[in-house]
Amino acid sequence: MNIQNTNLGQAWLVILLSVIFGISLAGVQAALGPKIEENKLKETLAKVPVVILGQKAADDLAAKGENLNIKPNTVSIDNKGVKKFYTVYRADFKNGTTAGWVAKTYGQGYADKVEMLIGMDFDIKHVTGIFILDQKETPGLGNKIVEESWRSQFSNKPTDTPFNVVKQGKVGINEIDAVSGATISSKVVTKLVNQTISDLKLKIVETHGRASLLFNSDEKSNEKGGK
Repeated sequence: MNIQNTNLGQAWLVILLSVIFGISLAGVQAALGPKIEENKLKETLAKVPVVILGQKAADDLAAKGENLNIKPNTVSIDNKGVKKFYTVYRADFKNGTTAGWVAKTYGQGYADKVEMLIGMDFDIKHVTGIFILDQKETPGLGNKIVEESWRSQFSNKPTDTPFNVVKQGKVGINEIDAVSGATISSKVVTKLVNQTISDLKLKIVETHGRASLLFNSDEKSNEKGGK
């Protein structure tokens, strides 16, 4: 009887501690959540020039004291009645010409959500680069998707052919060598790139006309709404 009471007491203690820990963790996440998102936005805006122009060109532009004019917008995609929303950043040079676009997207990785940026040139004919904003893939394996040496495989590749992951020895222009021992993580990133291009390419090129009409019309709508 005493043993049963002891076991019952221990069980309730474990439950109580679990509840307290869960509440504490939720409180920490609620407190830190806005700050984390703020930092992520800052990182996104800082990476937009790099993802579009490349590190050297972005550094050269900054050295001249110039910056890209970055304008965010929410683009909705209706796929067979299912709504999907992308945050898309248009980046313009000082003279007003569009340098390119960066789309923010995410998907389920091997371990957890993978969040990334995908850069495209002004007419969406080429991927200019990708950047992994957040991931929790396996250390030493899947998390190598963050490395520039792997990400660079997507740079300056045409968008008219889907990317395809191969385990080794890529031959085709849009073939991507998988991270060794992390084919799933490699495929997740590649799928996100393909899906984003498929969703946004015609939307931007056709709806925007010269890759800007939708954003300009949205800006005008915002101006009218603010009057």
